[in-house]
Amino acid sequence: MTPAHDPTRPDSLTAAEATALLGVKTATLYAYVSRGLIRSEPGPAGTRERRYSAEDVHALLHRAATRRDPGAALQDAVQDAVGGALHWGAPVLDSALTRIADGTLTYRGQNAAELSTHLTVEEVAALLWTGQAGATPALPLRARLTLGAPARATQPVEALAYALTYAATHDLTALDTRPEAQVAQAARVLALLYAALERFEGVPAAPDLPLHARLARAWAVPHGADVLRRALVLLADHELNVSTFTARVAASGGAGLHHATLAALCALQGPQHGLASLDAFELLGHALRGNPREALRDATRRHGRLPGFGHRLYPDGDPRAHDLLSALHAQFPEAPGVQGAATLAALTRAETGEQPNVDLALAALIHALGRPPADAVALFALARSVGWLAHALETVQTGQLIRPRARYVGL
Repeated sequence: MTPAHDPTRPDSLTAAEATALLGVKTATLYAYVSRGLIRSEPGPAGTRERRYSAEDVHALLHRAATRRDPGAALQDAVQDAVGGALHWGAPVLDSALTRIADGTLTYRGQNAAELSTHLTVEEVAALLWTGQAGATPALPLRARLTLGAPARATQPVEALAYALTYAATHDLTALDTRPEAQVAQAARVLALLYAALERFEGVPAAPDLPLHARLARAWAVPHGADVLRRALVLLADHELNVSTFTARVAASGGAGLHHATLAALCALQGPQHGLASLDAFELLGHALRGNPREALRDATRRHGRLPGFGHRLYPDGDPRAHDLLSALHAQFPEAPGVQGAATLAALTRAETGEQPNVDLALAALIHALGRPPADAVALFALARSVGWLAHALETVQTGQLIRPRARYVGL
């Protein structure tokens, strides 16, 4: 069990103090932070220093000590399971797909930032689904959309949900559970989503084009095709976030890939997950219309946090945001959204030490392309669908039901 609070201890520690107490290197400390074991926050204003929760550090030390006693270790494990489950910790699932450690995101051991410089969405899908980037799955030329007049979606993500709901019932391949059919079925789901977006935008389907080019064509931004490709790759997967965990749970119960993807799409639509980019877009727009410092202040007052900044898994900065903002600056250096994001980043870094996260980068991208804010969520969903499908496939392969237990705390 976690030891009682000691009022003589400081609330936070420097990196040197934390590593000295734990007896580990700085890289290991960062790994503890990335796994949610130690909380981190910006240090004094005007510095790039970060502070680390003393409570969490001492809790780790206590666990290490009790593990030398098997009985105490078992008690700790039970306490962790019932007290901290599902909150940036347990349950921990084995996965060979994505790793977040030391400020780096990797897909099957390959740096996602490096992959984003040259791979297509299809190639990254192949890497995550099969482990081989070169074995690109064949995307179907025809998507299973409704033959009659579809329900009129008012948002692009709504159109994706309609398409998945229909295809899950009417596409015969959706009912094929044979292991050898799963990757081909995942390819059908991925192609369906892009076809649904094309229909929503009133653009004829172009199944012969690469997926990022289809998106650029649907949005009438051919000049943005490559930066869209980069964003789609960088956002393809991000370990067990809310929507991805939902996809795994649905797949573990036997739901097909269409329904697992639909479940994930529903889970995406919350302000602490996929809709966070809307808050960042609003902040960016406010900054461009007036005073950036006032925009930051007002956004913090309204949300209780600063939208588009900070990430618990990346205490030293979100690498996806860094790479996407760098690509935007290289391609659209004069775009107001790109310049505005840079101004906000500089102000925030000076005031709080926080770095931009991928939500601000998405907002800057959509603004630079002249697209409405809802497209930031659509882009996120299209990109992350590759990872949802990868996790669903991996879950099906294990054959295990994901069914956590609840600790009853009522009367």
